[in-house]
Parts: sequence; structure tokens; C-alpha cells
Amino acid sequence: MTTLILDGSAVAKKTEAELATRVENLKAKSGGQTPALATILVGADPASATYVRMKQNACKRIGMESITVEMGAETTTEELLEKIQELNSNPNCHGILLQHPVPEQIDERACFDAIALEKDVDGVTCLGFGRMAMQEEAYGSATPQGIMRLLDAYDIPLSGKNAVVVGRSPILGKPMGMMLLNADATVTICHSRTQGLADIIKQADIVVGAVGRPEFIKAEWIKDGAIVVDAGYHPGGVGDIELAPLEGRVAALTPVPGGVGPMTINTLIFQCVAAGEKKISS
Repeated sequence: MTTLILDGSAVAKKTEAELATRVENLKAKSGGQTPALATILVGADPASATYVRMKQNACKRIGMESITVEMGAETTTEELLEKIQELNSNPNCHGILLQHPVPEQIDERACFDAIALEKDVDGVTCLGFGRMAMQEEAYGSATPQGIMRLLDAYDIPLSGKNAVVVGRSPILGKPMGMMLLNADATVTICHSRTQGLADIIKQADIVVGAVGRPEFIKAEWIKDGAIVVDAGYHPGGVGDIELAPLEGRVAALTPVPGGVGPMTINTLIFQCVAAGEKKISS
């Protein structure tokens, strides 16, 4: 069997070209206005700073504006909430990203939920999750929405398929399960403590690894011909799934790196452009 490689880097690059055209068209129609993403970085975590730079660079590549907000590690919940409200009220800000994690003294959930629904382009609010699950208008959490866009780009059929999601985080595993369910898949959500996990995975037509442990899901658990999506990334360039033995045995898989990762940032930018178009055109 020839395994189809679901190349997130290629899809993201193609989408960026399309987004650049959309941004240019919007500027022409609005007298120079462009969508703008605000990135909030609290503290000096090096990995977080790198992720924020990557998102800002993605904005630049398509001609979008970015608003940089950097706050000290001693920032309080109240100070961060005040900054979020300021951005909510800013008509020239169309999307807000609060980089996770924030320092431990901050109530991260309260700050996520303070982001206005129409600016929640990273899909992190409880309201956004609930509306997405109920198939109402909302921006999906960036990583699972990116996975759905990647599967769609390769015309992977989901309706009626047996999908197993391994992981239950509020911004990955849980929304992933709801998105697949909304696409008419039959969904089982598992996690690291699930009993008989190998046997459950062996029944899956689609496996999504989102458990956050390197190569936790073994290749031998996955049946021939399955669709394999690995949303993990760990030192050494490995994901949550043991991928190497699967090539030539499964129908399709996402490489690590280059699969899901590029689609996460791309989806954030994609959704911010949509938010900007909606606001600027209204």
C-alpha cells in the first residue's frame, strides 16, 4: 500500500498565497485597512516567545498587521483582563491570541474567556467551544480546526467512519472529537488512563494522537488502511504516535514535523483574515 503523506506545510503555503490575495483585495476596497492580530505574551518563556514570533511572521507574509503586547512575569489576572478588554474595544484589532501558558498566578481560563467571541480566532473560549459543538457560528480551536482543514484538503472521507481521538485537552482533544462528530464520524475520545486502549484503537478508521506523550500510541495498535493524524511534537522530532512502521501500511498519515504543526498557525491566520473581512466590510 502506498501511504498518502498529509503535507501540512504544503497546504499552509498554498493557503498563505490565497490569504495574501484576500488581504490585498480587502486593502484595495477599504482604503488600506488590513486584518490585525494581537498577540499577548506574558512572561519570558523562550518557547512561547518563539511561537509568538512565528505567528507574527505569518501575519507579515500575507500582508496582515500584528499588534505586539508583551507583559511581565509578575502580571496579575486583573492587569491581563484589563489589557484584553482594551483589545476587545479596539476597532482596529480583529483577532486576539493569548499565548499559553501564562504565569501560574494568573487565572488563565478567566482571561481566555474574556476574549470577545468575534475576536476569538484561536478558538479558546468556552463560548466559542460551545457554539462550535452546537454547530453555531464560531472560530474553531486552531489545532483541531487545522486538522479538519488538512483532511479536507486531501479529500479524506469522514462520514460514517470510526474515529478515535486519544487526548482530552480543552483546546485539542475535546474540540477535535466534536468537530469529527459534526462531520458525521462516529467518535470515541480516549486518554492515557483508558482501559483497553490498544483494542479500541485497533477498531479505528481514523486515529488522532493528541495525548502529549512521545510515541505513546504504538504502530501495532493501528489497523492497516487507517488514517493517522499525529498532533504531538516532542524533542527528537517525534510525535504522539509511532509513525515509522506505519508507512506502507496505512492509507494516510501526517508527518512529524510538517503535518499538523504548520496547519495550527495557518488556521489562526486564516480565521483572523475572516474576522477582519467581516468587520472591515460591514
